[in-house]
Amino acid sequence: MREILLLNISGPDQPGLTAKISSTLARYRINVLDIGQEVIHNHLSMGILIEVPAEHSSSPVLKELLFTAHTLKLQVSFTPVSPEDYSSWVAEQGKPRYLLTLLAREIDAEQIERVSTTVMEHQLTIDTITRLSGRIPLEQKEQQQTKACIEFSIRGSLTDEERFREQLLAITDDLGIDIAFQEDNIYRRNRRLVVFDMDSTLITTEVIDELAVEAGAGEEVAAITAQAMRGEIDFNASLERRVGTLQGLGESVLQKVAARLQLTEGAETLFYNLHNLGFKTAIISGGFTYFGRYLQKKLNIDYVYANELEISSGQLTGRVVGEIVNGRRKAELLEEIAERENLSLEQTIAVGDGANDLPMLGKAGLGIAFRAKPIVKETARQAISTLGLDAILYLMGFRDRDALQRERY
Repeated sequence: MREILLLNISGPDQPGLTAKISSTLARYRINVLDIGQEVIHNHLSMGILIEVPAEHSSSPVLKELLFTAHTLKLQVSFTPVSPEDYSSWVAEQGKPRYLLTLLAREIDAEQIERVSTTVMEHQLTIDTITRLSGRIPLEQKEQQQTKACIEFSIRGSLTDEERFREQLLAITDDLGIDIAFQEDNIYRRNRRLVVFDMDSTLITTEVIDELAVEAGAGEEVAAITAQAMRGEIDFNASLERRVGTLQGLGESVLQKVAARLQLTEGAETLFYNLHNLGFKTAIISGGFTYFGRYLQKKLNIDYVYANELEISSGQLTGRVVGEIVNGRRKAELLEEIAERENLSLEQTIAVGDGANDLPMLGKAGLGIAFRAKPIVKETARQAISTLGLDAILYLMGFRDRDALQRERY
């Protein structure tokens, strides 16, 4: 009669450990039904589900394993598994799987407790927990630019996803962290196009507000911009009103404003990695092409779509030329670029912060509200507010150790 055993092995990690354990099993022609291991701070934890063939008894196998473990200074335990339990475990295959990503400046136990409790309440099972971020040196723990990320692989049937997401959102509000929740499917590992809003997403400011300051209408325009981004007023009308205040502004001011634009934290790291990994990138902005082109050169962006300021005799006329890039147009442009690159929408990622970004975020396979207005954060399926733009790499499944370069370029 065949026996099924679950082996739990733990102790100090060392070179050749897995080889020595598997060599012991191989002498008895053991079938390995499942295996997994993790090493934390040079301490190994390994699980092996084995099937002992009918011609062998488990007794000599376990005796020799205990001896091997002793020589390696390991602890080992054995748990019998019934055929019925094994069959039930096999039947779990094919059930939906999800990825829950926790992002913060620093991970603490309360965050993990709140997340894992919510998972348990919805009768989901955590299969694995993986740290995607690098180790944080103790001397950097007080710095504001640290980042931490762990990913939970979750299995089971989620019967009330809306309620689940509401609970996760409440945790983010209570603890000041970000939590992304997405289905683990083939598209998550096969996305090829990332499109970005520009103002308050790729850069830290709203360019129209900066231009208005130069024109002496800063407070008036900033108030209109805030209303438009919250979705309280029509975007087209708000843009026309704001651009109208720029009439007579000298063209040279555009270069002056461009020179003082600040890139958002993590932007350079993100773009360097995206391009070296073969992704296409785009700016789709309700801002202005002059500044989009400026960022295109700086970050090596493939496509830029924005509004064109009309200039006559070296001065802004207070009008835009051509069709306004509003929320509807942003979604259309995402589709057009994807079609041009021969990609499905499931292979696209869109990032934005304002209400006019919502159609684009909803159309993309992965829509991310980045440091967004409340209405956008609540509506978008994913949100990042705590870390920089390079945290998007975590949502794509990349670890810090996968990053090609971190320094400025």
